[in-house]
Amino acid sequence: MAHLPILEAFVKLGKYLTEFCEYSYENPSDKHSNFERVIIQAQHQNGWFSRENIMYALKQWGDLLTDENLKRWLNTYTIDTQKSPKTVGIVMAGNIPMVGFHDFLCVLCSGNKVLAKLSSNDKVLLPFLAQYLMEQEPLLTERIEFTEGKLEGFDAVIATGSNNTSRYFEYYFGKKHNIIRKNRNSVAVLAGNETHEELQALGEDIFRYYGLGCRNVSKIFVPTDYDFEPFFNAVFKYGDIINQHKYANNYDYNKAVYLMSDFQILDNGFLILKEDEGFASPISALFYSRYESENELRKHLSESEEHIQCVVSNRKNTDDVPFGDTQKPKLQDYADGVDTMEFLLQL
Repeated sequence: MAHLPILEAFVKLGKYLTEFCEYSYENPSDKHSNFERVIIQAQHQNGWFSRENIMYALKQWGDLLTDENLKRWLNTYTIDTQKSPKTVGIVMAGNIPMVGFHDFLCVLCSGNKVLAKLSSNDKVLLPFLAQYLMEQEPLLTERIEFTEGKLEGFDAVIATGSNNTSRYFEYYFGKKHNIIRKNRNSVAVLAGNETHEELQALGEDIFRYYGLGCRNVSKIFVPTDYDFEPFFNAVFKYGDIINQHKYANNYDYNKAVYLMSDFQILDNGFLILKEDEGFASPISALFYSRYESENELRKHLSESEEHIQCVVSNRKNTDDVPFGDTQKPKLQDYADGVDTMEFLLQL
């Protein structure tokens, strides 16, 4: 079990986040005014960070950071609380709000020190929450550090970025213990028997965070004779997304490129469907491929697992994520399938 005061600090943070998400709209108060200012600042710094999406991310963490959830997760590990802490550098991505929080949580719960380099796209949310944690448990003031400069003086590193930045990370961090993450995308497997509600839930997997997360569905696999009309009817409820100017600019640009290139596309006014073998569709577009045999498709997905974060479907008794749940990972759902806690405990 993790150091108990640290665990309790995260439980208090979970309660604080839950309270904030439940009452901030109806009853803004002095108690939460600083947090409100931080959220506004985060929106100004990153045009993709809508208040709705920031609040969604905070609510997910409020739901996860309970005493029961944390203990159930950590009880599967043997944590030596007497062991001298190592300093773990975390190079954080900034594609969606709080995307680096799970690594932050893992490092502290494993008894180690965080040395975090924040993305310029997400610079204020985590420091605010870290300050709250340090107020709950002063021990954490010695365990949490943020740096804007070059990462130095660390024993191990966790770095998240693109396929391009991963080469940079490999060069600089390759001689240290490391987890280096590259681009991944999520896919959905449709059988054609999905209900309207299931397809609506799939829309959440596609559109939440404007599709910027590695757990967002960027490609769907459909049977050869698939009729897209039920899908388009179901996702119509997300049409307001086109009112976000950055998303709309991407939609207009990608649609123009596809039309000028004579690609055959399907389009409903806010989402472009393009038949494409790739996994990583651009913002406002969704790739699709047709399949004849699901067994063959599953084999293909297994062979491509290094590109895939999660597979979504309504198949029971599989490791697939249910429709609508991609942005609700549990504490034991590690990015890229690499057990971060196990890595940290081996240092």
